[in-house]
Amino acid sequence: MKPVQVLFDDDLLGELDADAEVKKLGRSKVLRALAAEYLEQRRQAALDAQYAAGYGGDFRVSEELEGWGGEGAWPDE
Repeated sequence: MKPVQVLFDDDLLGELDADAEVKKLGRSKVLRALAAEYLEQRRQAALDAQYAAGYGGDFRVSEELEGWGGEGAWPDE
């Protein structure tokens, strides 16, 4: 691991240090977990955007499948 200097204002740092999980696990471990979660959310958002771009626009079912859209039976939730 590599040390990183991060600046927090006094109120935010005080709130962070008062948290029970931070007291139990330590500030560094909690901040690492939060950074990993943030990056995973960003990766997922990028994938979602790629998916939307790939399937977005004017989507049409091929002629051989037209008319079958209403034939499926979906279970009640």
